[in-house]
Amino acid sequence: MAVQLLRAWERRYGVVNPARTDSGYRLYDDRSIDRLRAMRRLIDEGWAPSTAAGHIRDLDEAAVGLLAGDVNVSGTASARTFTGANELVEAFVTAAGQFDERGVEAILDDMFARGSFEQVVAELIMPALVALGEGWQQGRVDVAAEHAAAGAVQRRLGAAFMAAGRPGDHEDVVLVGLPPGARHELGALAFATTARRSGIGVRLLGADLPLQDWIEAAARTSAVAAVIGAVVPADVDPAGRLGRALRAAAPRIVIAFGGRAAADVDRTGAEPALVLPHDPSSAVEVLRSAMRSRGSPPNAVRPGLARQSSNS
Repeated sequence: MAVQLLRAWERRYGVVNPARTDSGYRLYDDRSIDRLRAMRRLIDEGWAPSTAAGHIRDLDEAAVGLLAGDVNVSGTASARTFTGANELVEAFVTAAGQFDERGVEAILDDMFARGSFEQVVAELIMPALVALGEGWQQGRVDVAAEHAAAGAVQRRLGAAFMAAGRPGDHEDVVLVGLPPGARHELGALAFATTARRSGIGVRLLGADLPLQDWIEAAARTSAVAAVIGAVVPADVDPAGRLGRALRAAAPRIVIAFGGRAAADVDRTGAEPALVLPHDPSSAVEVLRSAMRSRGSPPNAVRPGLARQSSNS
């Protein structure tokens, strides 16, 4: 990382405040290194530096550490945990393109046998889905084959979600889903499963949910947080409108955005635009930290305002 960049992040944004030797040299402890890594990651994901710095200052040490966990200070991704991960992802796309259902299922078996759910999703499943989409764009995978392969992944994630248990009646509720018109739901399902496995009371709302139904779900569950997916550019404006409507109906609810296009939601004026990292485990910890800092009192959605907000 360039020295000038380090100095800018220190002076302008207050990301770190290193100690100094008697000779004036800066000393960066492990906590400072984590904050720099987290800053690097958020900026690489499209955050404005000032927004990234403010977000990092609001996180506790554990959340910063997880956010920084797979990024080097140089800004390059660390090596994959799984040997042959790239080859396995490529094999998945090839099998999908050949409409080889047995091959797709065998590769998914191999993937899920290699580690914990969280590791496999972050390092194999999500990269495989990105590669599948790129394969479709390149003409290697047609629409039917892409849908079949994505459906196989969805069945695995759905089974993991159910196996993670059912939320208790008195837990704080987090809503997870996509805004109206948005249909790419596998990332939301992976996040929801990871969150439920960590003990969070998730209600998975699914894809293409009308705005009014989001608001009513928040009212009926007294949800303390809502995680809204924005995967492709077309999802950005609907996600922003949904965030504003939920904020108007439930002022204390934590609103977060996830997905590859989530960083762009910030320009829609959806405040506060908490953008979650792509890694599901890190995203869960960032959300948990935001919930702790806001507190979790009941979010009594005002019914009269809820109806008005549907037109926001």
